[in-house]
Amino acid sequence: MMRAILHWACRLFLAAVFIYSGYTKVDNPLQFAVAIEGYKLLPPVMVVWVVKTLPWFEIALGIALLAGIALRYTAALAGALLAFFIVIMAITYLRGIEASCGCFGLGEPISPLTLVRDAAFMLPALFLAAQPRIEARLMPSRRR
Repeated sequence: MMRAILHWACRLFLAAVFIYSGYTKVDNPLQFAVAIEGYKLLPPVMVVWVVKTLPWFEIALGIALLAGIALRYTAALAGALLAFFIVIMAITYLRGIEASCGCFGLGEPISPLTLVRDAAFMLPALFLAAQPRIEARLMPSRRR
């Protein structure tokens, strides 16, 4: 029972994070473009491509998590995307560049707190990706 509650809480939380994050970027693409440019990692053509595609990908990922579509793989993809975001933000922060995270349309600067928050977002994704293996180990085989 507790695993089922944890499972749904993780799915709802991650879905909300990705749908809301994507929505804020679709709602204000200029602010998102400025945030992406602030990282100083991509040429302008790539910034435009990221601004046009990433928000819709995040929304689709959130919907897939909510619907439970290929959940183990969708959760792993969500975790990988969050890890990618963390790496990019950490590189930018360590280079001493004062850039906006671009995460939720808040315009918050990248900081150690931002990195910790996004790392915490990975925990539900990792749980959902690993849950079938966890349950397989906890439940003895019934094939006798």
